[in-house]
Amino acid sequence: MELLTDPFFLCIAAILVLAVLGLPIGLSMIGGSILYLLLNGLDMGIVAEQFLNRMYANYIILAVPLFILAAEFMNIGSLSDKLLVWCNAVVGRFRGGLALVNVLQSIVFAGMSGSAIADAAGTGKMVHSLMTRDGKYPNSFAAALTASSAVIGPIIPPSIPMVLYALVSDASIGYLFMGGIIPGVIMGLSLALIIFYKAKKHNFPVEAPVPLRQLPKITWQSLPALMMPVVLLFCIYSGITTPTEAAAVAAAYALIVSIVLYRSISWKNFYSSLVVSSKTTVSIGMLIAGALVLNYVVTVENIPASLSAVLTEWNLDAVMFLIFVNVVLLLLGCVLEGTAIILIIVPVLVPSAAALGIDLVHFGVVVVVNVMIGLITPPYGMLLFVMQTVSGAKLKDIVSDTLPFLAVLLAALMLFTFVPDTVLWLPRLFGYQG
Repeated sequence: MELLTDPFFLCIAAILVLAVLGLPIGLSMIGGSILYLLLNGLDMGIVAEQFLNRMYANYIILAVPLFILAAEFMNIGSLSDKLLVWCNAVVGRFRGGLALVNVLQSIVFAGMSGSAIADAAGTGKMVHSLMTRDGKYPNSFAAALTASSAVIGPIIPPSIPMVLYALVSDASIGYLFMGGIIPGVIMGLSLALIIFYKAKKHNFPVEAPVPLRQLPKITWQSLPALMMPVVLLFCIYSGITTPTEAAAVAAAYALIVSIVLYRSISWKNFYSSLVVSSKTTVSIGMLIAGALVLNYVVTVENIPASLSAVLTEWNLDAVMFLIFVNVVLLLLGCVLEGTAIILIIVPVLVPSAAALGIDLVHFGVVVVVNVMIGLITPPYGMLLFVMQTVSGAKLKDIVSDTLPFLAVLLAALMLFTFVPDTVLWLPRLFGYQG
């Protein structure tokens, strides 16, 4: 009975009930936190104080809407089309070429949006349409591959989840971005292995090859789009800009290239991109706001210290702790949205990781890969539902075709977890001391 009257238990119960009733998770967290403050006789003004002191004091949060805006400018400004043509010219000539284009475009576009959902609903939707045209590939397979390849997006910089992880851990965004490059490429190669196997087994079609003599011309036409991630990373690692300022540069670059070089933006779609970016930013902003207030409640309850004490009692070393974190995050990824996991669960785990000597950049990349894999993990995997809506295929068929891709991505996660150099080699090459 004591549990049923415990303020923290009632706080969590209220959040769950409100979320089940359809209230956005950010508002649900705010509502549950207010109930906790009320039951403990604490000042309700703490809610506003957390908003003002923590959201407005974190300059890094500005990177989120700017990366979203950059992705929108790319989608309306022909940059996406140019890159798809280039991807097809490079790998479309092989058996299962369009499937390989799907993976390659996810790797290339990873340097643009920083969002798996944006990649799947944007360029992923276009490639899915190409794959299923004239029945070249089964609808459910194309949908499963598009969802799985979109997972790569937030691993290779820029990455909105990594920005949020940096917010809760104080890890360097620049080195987090750098640490995600090799894992992202490995994930892409893992998906390609499954495609090669299935292409041979099911005799997937071979596209008409683009003559090699045309490749330099296509590359030249696509070069402004291909240079965007280079410009972004150069700004960050040269010290010219902070990561947040680099996000603004990325948005400005996408807009200028689209207007000046490709002449493909009208006032109407420019306005539309601002509206879409604003709506997405508001939804993420409310989630961050709710998480900040709930994190205050978690701090008051001294949960991070309690977890550290439990882990000490279990006598977990760094390897066992990482296994524990992987299992917990993968299970949570089945039922929770990734941003919520990073903002609510990860802050509780970071102190224990630091105490065990786990590098926080390595830990951050492992966490983000975990969270992204959760997007294609049944039953809740959000990307599965996105692609069901986009493709019209049955969910059970998409899930069935996703399982091989999920298996190789989990194997890649194990590699990143237990071989830290897969994450840290590149940051150390650029001066990281971790």
